[in-house]
Amino acid sequence: MTVEEQQLTTRPRYGTEIAIVLLLSLGQSAVYSVVSLTAKLTADRPLAQQTATLNASVSPRPYLDLTYQLLGIFFALIPVALALFLLARSFGAAARELGIDYRRPAYDLGWGAGLAAGIGLPGLLLVYGALQLGVNAQIVPSGLQPYWWSVPVLVLAALQNAVLEEVIVVGYLITRLRALSLSPAWIIAASAVLRGSYHLYQGFGAFLGNAVMGVIFALFYLRTKRVMPLIVAHSLLDITAFVGYELLPDSWLSWLEYSA
Repeated sequence: MTVEEQQLTTRPRYGTEIAIVLLLSLGQSAVYSVVSLTAKLTADRPLAQQTATLNASVSPRPYLDLTYQLLGIFFALIPVALALFLLARSFGAAARELGIDYRRPAYDLGWGAGLAAGIGLPGLLLVYGALQLGVNAQIVPSGLQPYWWSVPVLVLAALQNAVLEEVIVVGYLITRLRALSLSPAWIIAASAVLRGSYHLYQGFGAFLGNAVMGVIFALFYLRTKRVMPLIVAHSLLDITAFVGYELLPDSWLSWLEYSA
């Protein structure tokens, strides 16, 4: 059987495969986000007076909490391994096909930093504006106690988020949707809406901001065929948010919460 015949045989299965991969990963998160947002909207307090906590503590016992945090990061990356396995016969081949390698470090770091800078400030302003309009919850980037391991774990969590989201939502999903012969507009819309949907637990501003980010990232990948700059950009954004919040003085945090 030729490669073309094999692709024609397996193509009808891609829809089912996409559904399984997403329901094991970010599609599942999207469903929970819808439920969480519904719970917030039907609560006895306005949405803007509620909080959405990222990187929440799981146990009051420091080393048990550390264990849970590391296990959560590890198991969250399993769908990435599954996606790479499904895309190619080897993880290395799939990663290279998606542009996840070290062949162009200056390019990846430069574009990653540029995308992070271009998206970061407008994104903050959008979320702040949504909070003032009452359509977003107050976001708490870190709910961890100030243990010695908090900052390293937050950095790992940021890297995990970046790898998981960019490999699944951009690299894997766009590759499979292109194989299904969808138009670029539909592919970009699907990737962007998925990215926004699993942030709905934060509110409508977070959905819109992440959907816009999804459009930019999808366009970038379709043009360059490289996921690595997107991983760099996403990592920088999350590390800045998570670690910056963890290291801010309590007086600053109180001011931010009061001003919000």
